Amino acid sequence: MKAIVVQEDQPGRPLVWQDVPDPECGPDDVLVNVHATALNRADLMQRAGGYPVPPGASQILGLEMAGTIAGWGSRVLGWQKGNRVRALLTGGGYAEQVVLPARMLIAMPDDKDFIWGAALPEAVLTAYLNLFMEAGLQDGETVLIHGGASGVGTYGIQMARLAGCRVLVTAGSEAKLAACRELGADLAVNYKEEDFAERIRSHLGGAEVDVVMDMVGGPYLERNMGLLRTYGRLVIISTLGGAEASIHLGHLMRPRLRLIGSVLRPRSVDEKVAIMKSFKRRFLGNLLDGSLKPIIDSVYPVVRAEEAQAHMAANRNIGKVMLQVRD
Repeated sequence: MKAIVVQEDQPGRPLVWQDVPDPECGPDDVLVNVHATALNRADLMQRAGGYPVPPGASQILGLEMAGTIAGWGSRVLGWQKGNRVRALLTGGGYAEQVVLPARMLIAMPDDKDFIWGAALPEAVLTAYLNLFMEAGLQDGETVLIHGGASGVGTYGIQMARLAGCRVLVTAGSEAKLAACRELGADLAVNYKEEDFAERIRSHLGGAEVDVVMDMVGGPYLERNMGLLRTYGRLVIISTLGGAEASIHLGHLMRPRLRLIGSVLRPRSVDEKVAIMKSFKRRFLGNLLDGSLKPIIDSVYPVVRAEEAQAHMAANRNIGKVMLQVRD
């Protein structure tokens, strides 16, 4: 088969569509012909050498996909060739085929296309996991979502609004702020032009935030903590702005804050299945009726993965950047 391969020995680590060995099914695995996959920030970090691949995972980029079943292992039951599916992956999405545990498959609705299916698994589950399972976001609470125009952010805004929460976001351009407001954000702050913490305090008029979901890391830590009410929760899902920070522990202890670090990719299949089931109970109906939907920024042929990643690296995307692998 063909796949996108990072040329690690070349300047800039270019991405090349080339022949690679076909994946092999284990007894509990399914082989899927990939029709579409999606970019995530983790792909850029892995390409740069800053995101170690979990043990046993494919070295090929790509954490989510949609496609059709092509084969399965000896212990797999209930699927047929050609069944349309989507799935969360530990790697391998930027390829013509991928192997994954059968338990990770989700059937595709007949009225949805593969771009829709591939835009969901990693981003929507990351937002759901961290807002509702890790941070325990409750109906009616106030939540701050950094990176509101990202794939994770756009899902987070929608789900928080569906839960009846007041939603505050940060983003870096007027177009992104407008997109966040259209999705339901009550306040959208341009972090490049003003101090988000000061603007939020002014907007809330002395009230505080219940939950913060942050992907920036170190530079935002003190300001995030300063916005939280007593028993507030800060969940850090990435460190795009830096992984180191110095804090006064009293600022964590006195208001009894919870500081949570969370990553989805290295979790076990059992954990991921539990997350998927929890999401299904809470939001599947919204997904099927369109009140929760993927925001698609752009679709590139997989052979233009280099261009697609450059688009994301420049922070130009609003929502998901997709790769079309086959029609």
